[in-house]
Amino acid sequence: MSVAEEYRANETDEASLTVRGARHDLPIRRGTIGPDVIDINTLYQDSGCFTYDPGFTSTASCESKITYIDGDKGILLYRGYPIDQLAENCTFLETAYLLLYGELPKAEQYEGLKERITKHTMVHEQMNRFYTGFRRDAHPMAVMVGVVGALSAFYHDSIDIKDPRQREMASIRMIAKMPTIAAMAYKYSVGQPFVYPKNDLDYSANFLRMCFAVPCEEYQVDPVLARAMRRIFILHADHEQNASTSTVRLAGSSGANPFACISAGIACLWGPAHGGANEAALTMLEEIGSVDRIPEYIKRAKDKNDSFRLMGFGHRVYKNYDPRAKIMQKTCHEVLDAVGHHDDPILKVAMELERIALSDDYFVQKKLYPNIDFYSGITLKALGFPTDMFTVLFAIARTVGWIAQWMEMIEDPSQRIGRPRQLYTGAPERAYVPVEAR
Repeated sequence: MSVAEEYRANETDEASLTVRGARHDLPIRRGTIGPDVIDINTLYQDSGCFTYDPGFTSTASCESKITYIDGDKGILLYRGYPIDQLAENCTFLETAYLLLYGELPKAEQYEGLKERITKHTMVHEQMNRFYTGFRRDAHPMAVMVGVVGALSAFYHDSIDIKDPRQREMASIRMIAKMPTIAAMAYKYSVGQPFVYPKNDLDYSANFLRMCFAVPCEEYQVDPVLARAMRRIFILHADHEQNASTSTVRLAGSSGANPFACISAGIACLWGPAHGGANEAALTMLEEIGSVDRIPEYIKRAKDKNDSFRLMGFGHRVYKNYDPRAKIMQKTCHEVLDAVGHHDDPILKVAMELERIALSDDYFVQKKLYPNIDFYSGITLKALGFPTDMFTVLFAIARTVGWIAQWMEMIEDPSQRIGRPRQLYTGAPERAYVPVEAR
């Protein structure tokens, strides 16, 4: 029996809710760590009332063993392991194994996963034609949504979600092919030929090569840049029940095939309030331009009547320093040193903004600490990616988390098709009136 199961077996607490004079006792369920939850499964049938929670910010939509966040303390755990330990010590595929199967792999398990991923890095050759159907200036995320969704048309042997073997095969294929699909989207946008995977490279180095190699010359992957890419992938691999992960789970609850579910997640991630935040942070830093203009923008950020907001500060969940931001800051410096841009004026603006945000009473009181997007945009730019590829890189990493969450949902016997309810405030019932009498 797991710790969480033991807690649930011993639970005795109840919450009481009085609705129109009638008392309803609701069980309280305990997790391993983190807030308890009030189980309202029977509330509607017992009381005739729904709960109202726009954005589901106070609602646990599922039970999960994958990722834990304590926003007040700035903690992020994958299967119990702190994110900083994983980012510093693990390969991306080790982290993927952890998220998928619950434990860090032993040597033979790790080699087995690497071999399976390596065998599936190429995409069906006919999929090359998909790219030519898009305009050259199409956003890469639009291409990703279309191509990933189309995988179900090519791999019919991995769309039966009732078959555990097919579920696992679909998972392996998506993790393996996502960097290839993303690199092809980038190459198509810049008018260069596609570069096929090279299976003697690791996951991150292989992706960089597919993006930046050209047939006319040899390309050597800088190990510092490959390490940065690895960390970026690990830091973005999962983040509990965020908008895109919830989208994948909701789509999956209907029985949709896994390729369609992940495509839905990519579409949600594309939103500027979700995956596009690092692009917005970089755009803001470029707008500020120099350190001497920072006071002007700080003043604007504090002005309630000014629409300007400091991007890359604060977080929907973290009310402390984003634990991923500390690793991303270090990685940012390493990359800028490696590519010779450590004197980049944008980085100087970022450093000064960070210093102010961590010391100014206004930001401290509102807990507007730098988040991962603050540094990742600068880092990705230094790696050579255009801003419209930033969210694509996010999607490559998050695919592992989406798949882990999807597989957990499929195997959960309590899972039902998602069906949120509403507070209806429209017109009451009324009779139809013929057009000539209106």
